[in-house]
Amino acid sequence: MASDINSVIIVGRLTRDGELKCTNAGMSVSRFSLASNRKVKKGDKWEDEASFIDCVLWGKSAETLTPYLEKGKQVCVQGELRQNRWEQDGVQKSRIEVVVTQLQLLGSSQSQSQQSEQSPMARQPVRSAQTAYSKPSTPPPRQASAAPRYRDPAPSDGPESFDQDEIPF
Repeated sequence: MASDINSVIIVGRLTRDGELKCTNAGMSVSRFSLASNRKVKKGDKWEDEASFIDCVLWGKSAETLTPYLEKGKQVCVQGELRQNRWEQDGVQKSRIEVVVTQLQLLGSSQSQSQQSEQSPMARQPVRSAQTAYSKPSTPPPRQASAAPRYRDPAPSDGPESFDQDEIPF
């Protein structure tokens, strides 16, 4: 029997700044929401229709990334859907949110990009940020050193592909 899959990837803009709190057990948690647009045809026109998604980020990642979660900033989140259920005034309630396992900062906020278009002198360099708190899919670029001691073989090559003179021992 096949197992179930619960995985989502969403690219959108933050609708509010990330809010960092701490649980009674001392675990850090950051909550934020995303707006993700899709095109919908209404009559003869195509219009944007926004979906608003609540997200939660836990642990050290929440502490590290929350200062960068600013309203309007575009991000990509990957995670799984969780449904929280509770009772309030005798009424059963539920809420679905994305528990984020990876988060990548994609760009500046819309207001910053609009300001830089209006005033070229106000432009500030935007750093390309790949901020993922789980294992990155690609390793960071290596810095060049004066005398490399060894060379990594290509992943598809076998053990014969390295030079015996470059072995560090």
